Amino acid sequence: MKSHTRVVVIGGGVVGCSILYHLTKFGWTDVVLLERSELTSGSTWHAAGGMHTINGDPNVAKLQKYTVELYKEIQDYSGQDIGMHMTSGMMLAATKERFDWMKSILAKGRYMGLEAELLSPKEAHELMPLLDPTQFVGAVFDPVEGHLDPYGTTHAYAKSAKKNGADIYLHTKVEDLVQLENGSWRVITNKGEIIAEHIVNAAGLWAREVGRMTGLELPVLAMEHMYLITEDMPEVIEFNQTRGKELMHCVDFDGEIYLRQERNGMLMGTYEKACRPWSPVTTPWDFGHELLAEDIERITPELEVGFRHFPAFNNAGIKKIINGPFTFSPDGNPLVGPVRGLTNYWSACAVMAGFSQGGGVGLALANWIIYGDPGFDVFAMDVSRYGDFATLGFTNAKVRENYSRRFSIRYPNEELPGARPFLTTPIYDKLKEAGAVFGASYGLEAPLWFAPQGEEDKFSWRRSNDFDVVGAEAKAVRDSVGLMETSGFAKYTITGKGAEAWLDRMLTCRIPATGRMSLAPMLKDDGKLIGDFTLAKLGEGDFLLIGSGIAEDYHMRWFESHLPKDGSVTLKALNLQLVGLSIAGPNSRALISRLTHLDMSDAAFPFMDIRRMDLGMAPAIVGRVSYTGDLGYEIWMKPEYQRYLYDLIMEVGAEFSIKPFGLRALNALRVEKSFGSWSREYRPLYGPFEAGLGRFVALKKDAEFIGKAAATKEKAEGGTLRLRTFIIDARDADVIGDEPIYLNGEVRGWVTSGGYAHASGVSVAIGYVPKEIADETEGWQVELLGEMLTARLQVQPLFDANGSRMRS
Repeated sequence: MKSHTRVVVIGGGVVGCSILYHLTKFGWTDVVLLERSELTSGSTWHAAGGMHTINGDPNVAKLQKYTVELYKEIQDYSGQDIGMHMTSGMMLAATKERFDWMKSILAKGRYMGLEAELLSPKEAHELMPLLDPTQFVGAVFDPVEGHLDPYGTTHAYAKSAKKNGADIYLHTKVEDLVQLENGSWRVITNKGEIIAEHIVNAAGLWAREVGRMTGLELPVLAMEHMYLITEDMPEVIEFNQTRGKELMHCVDFDGEIYLRQERNGMLMGTYEKACRPWSPVTTPWDFGHELLAEDIERITPELEVGFRHFPAFNNAGIKKIINGPFTFSPDGNPLVGPVRGLTNYWSACAVMAGFSQGGGVGLALANWIIYGDPGFDVFAMDVSRYGDFATLGFTNAKVRENYSRRFSIRYPNEELPGARPFLTTPIYDKLKEAGAVFGASYGLEAPLWFAPQGEEDKFSWRRSNDFDVVGAEAKAVRDSVGLMETSGFAKYTITGKGAEAWLDRMLTCRIPATGRMSLAPMLKDDGKLIGDFTLAKLGEGDFLLIGSGIAEDYHMRWFESHLPKDGSVTLKALNLQLVGLSIAGPNSRALISRLTHLDMSDAAFPFMDIRRMDLGMAPAIVGRVSYTGDLGYEIWMKPEYQRYLYDLIMEVGAEFSIKPFGLRALNALRVEKSFGSWSREYRPLYGPFEAGLGRFVALKKDAEFIGKAAATKEKAEGGTLRLRTFIIDARDADVIGDEPIYLNGEVRGWVTSGGYAHASGVSVAIGYVPKEIADETEGWQVELLGEMLTARLQVQPLFDANGSRMRS
C-alpha cells in the first residue's frame, strides 16, 4: 500500500467509486480508495438499481440527469457492462391531490429540458398494461428512466478510475483517523498507514463509525428496506414478445410502491409505514454481503394496495424477498461536502438513491475538493444544512418519519411532526396560547400563523384555511402594528482589532459607521452569491451580523475557513444565546417610543440606525429595519429578557390594536416589496447584479473583497439573468417556487418564490428571466398546477415604491 496520497476515499460502494473516478477525470490521479471488504459490500450490491431524472428539487434533478447521462461514458471507457435498461417510466396518481403534485413536478422539469408529459389513466394503461386504469386519475411519463446492474456499474466507475491512475485497496479496513498539525490525515488501517491530504467519508452503512473516529456524529441512519421478485409472469412475457421491449418502471405513490421488470417477472418494492431502523446506534463491522430476515407481514398493507392497483400480481408467485439496509438522512437527501471544523474532511454519505445521484455526487465533490467549489448549487445535499441539533435521537425520529412518508404527498403548507417540538424559545408557550401554528426550521419552532381557537392547518396545494387569517395579520401590520418573533435568524458577533478589515474583505458592502447598519451580500470567488446579511457596527471592533437561520452552519464553515490565523478576529454564532422580536407598521414608532426615554424620532433614530438601549427594564439591541418593508424595528435580547419584553410590547401595543403575525404573513409582506430571500432569490447560482443587489456591492471601496473581480466583470457585461416580479392572474392557488415562466408561449425562466400579497390583493411571483427580455411588458405567463396563467411585469414594488414610509 502507498504511504502517501492526495485523497483517500473510504468506502467502495457506487458513491465512493464515482468520487474516485471524477477525481481522476479532473486530473488528480494520486488518489486511493480503501474498502474493508469487496466493492459493493454495503448497500450497493442488493440495491434495486433504479435510476430516474425527475426530482422535486430542480438542482437535485440536474445532478440526476447528469448521472444518467454519464453511464454510457463509463461503460465505454471501462469496458465493463453495466447492464443498463432504459425502459422509460411513469409516476402514477390515484388522487386529485397527487395529480396536482405531479403537475407541479412536471412544470419544474420544463425549464430544465426534461421530456416528461401528463397521461390519462387510459394512456397509462396502454403503455403499462399491468395497471388497472380505474385505480388512477392520471400519470406522468418520463422517457429517461430505467435500471442497471449495481455490481457492473460500481465496477465500471472503479475500472475507469484505475485506468486513470487511481489505486484501490480491498480488504483494507480503516481503523482510525488522526489529523496532523499540517492538516493532513493519518489513515490507520489493518494493513498499515497512509498519509492523505484529504479524506472522503463515503462509508455508507459505516459512515457514522468513520465520522466518530474524529468526534463527528453524522445525521445518518440505516433502515431495513424490502422488495420482492416474482416468478415468471405470462403478462410480462406476452408484453415483451408483442411490443419488443421491457415493461417500464412505475412509481405508485398512493400505493407507496415501485416496480419494474426483472427478467420474465417483476420487482416490487415499498416504503412501508411500519418501518424499522437497522442498527440504530452502531453498525457491526463484520456485516457484509448478507441480507436481513424476511418480514413480509410488515409490508402487507402496502402490497395489498399494490396488488389491487396491479391485478396481475395476484396470480404471480414470489420467487425471492430482498431485505437489506439502506442509509438515510433526516430529509432523505445526501450529506455531501466539507465538514465544518475538520480540515479537508469530506462527507459523501446517506446517498440512498445511489444509482440516480451517485454520478452527480461524485462530480460535485470532485469539483469541491479540486477547485474549492462544487460548481453548482448543492445546498439541498450539503452536509452543513444540519447543525448540532441533529443528534442521534433527532436523526432516528426524522429518518423514520421520512422513510415512512417517502411516497406521501408533502403539501406546501404541511409541517411534519417528527422530533417536535425540539428547540423552543422562552415565549414558545405564550405564542402557542395566542394560537400560533408552528413550523420547524433548523430545529427551532417558529410561528407560521396564528389560528383561531379550534383551527389548524388543512393541507392543500391550493389556498387553505389559513388564507384569510394570514391576510388579516398582514393587513394589521400595514394598518397599525404587528409583532413577530425573529429568533430563527442566524446571529453572529465579530469582534477584535482585525474585525473591520476582515469583514471588509468578506462582504461586498461598505462597512457602516458606528451605530449604523448596511445590507451586506457575500460572494464566492466566482462572484456568485454565497450569503445575504445585515451588518451592524455597535462599536470599534464590535459587529453584529444577521443572516438566514437555515444557513448558519453553511456560513460558519465559510467564515471559519477564511479567518486570519493571528487571532485578531473572534467570530461566534450566537444561535439562541440571542433571541429576537420585531415590530412593524405605521404605529411601530409610537409603540417603541412608549418603551424608552430615548428620542425615537426619525431625526434622532433614522432608518438603518442601531444601538443598545433599555426597553422598559430590559437591555436590548434595537435596529430600525424591517423585512416587512414597512416602518419597523428589530429588537434583540438575551433569552432571559424575552418573556418580559414580549409581555411589555403586547401590553403597551394594545393601544394600537397590536397583532402577532407569523412567517406566512411576513412572506405576503415582503413580496409586496419585491424583497428576495436566501436560498430562493439569493443563492450560489446568481450574481449580485443579476439578483438586484448591485447597489450593495461597493466596487470602488479599497478592500479586495472576495469575488470583486468577478463582480466587476458582471457589472460591466451585465450577467445573463435578471430578477423580476410578476402579478399573476391566479384563482385558488399561488406559486411557491420553481414554476416555469413563459414569454410568448416559450419557457424562458423560473419562479424563485411568491405568494398572495394580501395587503395589495394580488398574487405575486418573483423569478429569473434572461436579461435581454427582462423588460418586456407583454406576453408573460406562469404555469401553475397544470394551468397557464397570465402574468404582468411589476416594475415597481407594490407597496411603498419609493421607500418613503420605511424611511420616514
